Amino acid sequence: MIMLLDVIHVTAKADFSLLLEFENGERRYFEMAPYMDQKPWVRLKSSHAFLGAYVENGTVTWPGNIDIDPETLYECSLPEQSFLTVCPDIAASVGLCAMRGIGE
Repeated sequence: MIMLLDVIHVTAKADFSLLLEFENGERRYFEMAPYMDQKPWVRLKSSHAFLGAYVENGTVTWPGNIDIDPETLYECSLPEQSFLTVCPDIAASVGLCAMRGIGE
């Protein structure tokens, strides 16, 4: 059984990705694009709406009572270090390297 971890910080990016920090200190990258044609997330297809993400009750939420299950966020995301290793170009483009001070 996987322990349910609360999200404590989110940074939404214009490419429909989320940079997440969980209560255990782990940082993970979640690709939201595959969900953007499904209800209720289709309402967030404007990048302006998507960028309004915030943390409430341990998960990522958007205005209009739209959220996503924290288990999905954790289980379907990549650990930050794996993401940096596997996808360095994408990590740089979404600002993950700058967020962690990598390359300074």
